[in-house]
Amino acid sequence: MHEFYESPLCSRYADEEMKRIFSDERKFSTWRRLWLLLAESEKSLGIPISEDQLDEMRGHLDDIDYEAASRYEHELRHDVMAHIMTFGDCCPAVRPIIHLGATSCYVGDNTDILNMRDGLLLLRRLLLNAVEALADFAEKTGGIPALAWTHFQAAQPTTVGKRVCLWIYDLLFDLRQLDFELSELQPLGCRGTTGTAASFLALFDGDANKVTQLEEKIAEGLGFERCQSVSGQTYTRKSDYAVLQVLSGIAQSASKFAGDLRLLCHLKEMDEPHESGQVGSSAMAYKTNPMRAERMASLARYVISEVQNTAITAASQWLERSLDDSANRRLAIPEAFLATDAILNLYIDIAQGMRLYPAVCEKHLREELPFLATENILMYCVKHKGADRQTLHERIRQHAMAAAEQVKRYGRENDLVDRIRKDDAFDLNDEELTALLNPAPFTGMAECQCERFLRDEVRPLLQANADSLGLGADIKV
Repeated sequence: MHEFYESPLCSRYADEEMKRIFSDERKFSTWRRLWLLLAESEKSLGIPISEDQLDEMRGHLDDIDYEAASRYEHELRHDVMAHIMTFGDCCPAVRPIIHLGATSCYVGDNTDILNMRDGLLLLRRLLLNAVEALADFAEKTGGIPALAWTHFQAAQPTTVGKRVCLWIYDLLFDLRQLDFELSELQPLGCRGTTGTAASFLALFDGDANKVTQLEEKIAEGLGFERCQSVSGQTYTRKSDYAVLQVLSGIAQSASKFAGDLRLLCHLKEMDEPHESGQVGSSAMAYKTNPMRAERMASLARYVISEVQNTAITAASQWLERSLDDSANRRLAIPEAFLATDAILNLYIDIAQGMRLYPAVCEKHLREELPFLATENILMYCVKHKGADRQTLHERIRQHAMAAAEQVKRYGRENDLVDRIRKDDAFDLNDEELTALLNPAPFTGMAECQCERFLRDEVRPLLQANADSLGLGADIKV
């Protein structure tokens, strides 16, 4: 137990890799690597920085004295200056050139972009593994008929696999959005206090070409083709909003899946995985609540709402820089990534272990199929029995209303088929009725659509990303 508050995203939900990406250790060691990159780039362009100074920096990239940094920050009220002083303490020869020409956003903003890039790459792997687990399930269930629902009212049947393909399609949509934002993500570079790079122009004695080369070297050193072409002191905060929109999209898809699964659990057609010792309720011992799906929905709601933070921040920045973004971004961005990580780990865990109950699916189909089959019965009798369509239409309407009353008012079984069987106007024997009530023809193109989607879109995508597959999920609680 902890004496002080700790985010549940760290203690309960998010996985270790995402927590490392947004950790203090990763953040402040990245700052030191950015200072080294800046010094190396400046030296290559003629600034008098020695190789011994660079070696001293290289030897102290990770041995951060956090107690000293905390003391400095308490005194200076500035986190970047505190870490400059702490770095300088262990690299005395480097003091004169640490952070040369830069402003705080050089380390802060570029680190944030690097973290978001790595966070998106991790989410991409998780997305692909969720898709693979769903695709495996869809292939096994593509031909199993199931009642479809519109307005959560019984509707024309589909197949289980086709329904799963709807969930996959949403995730592929999210993957395309994620890939687009990854391709558009660009670092700040080194722009100085108002984005004009005036400090670097002075450093290079007015040589604008060297300032441009410096920025190119920074971009290359960070693994990007280019920096944002113009900026104030910070990169545009619309970048944060664009990234959080991707996370929100993933959360929307996961919430839809979780909601569908919760409904199917209620119908007893499907279940999320349950451990043998798992407790569903502290009072009702028989319960096996869909707690994973409910947690997904809960975390998804948080991520969807968090994107509003980045929208407001982007909208409220003043001219070349204001600081009302800082505290908000420290919360909104890492927490949204940690929550989305938790959501996708839950998604993988559920998709790899969810269970289908075909007998219950068939039972629900049989209960509703008499109503759904009435049009086919009508057409068959007109075509093969020479019956009058309007007369039979009215008789079906009357039988259907009477059967529905028995179901709704008295809780009895749907006896519409028996009513039709006993009505001489239809002249149908048991063999004919059985054929007319076969659920397979009612699913239309569902099985074919499932097979084609998996074959033409899903499996080629997974094959192209085979090196990202094979992840499991370890749900802590």
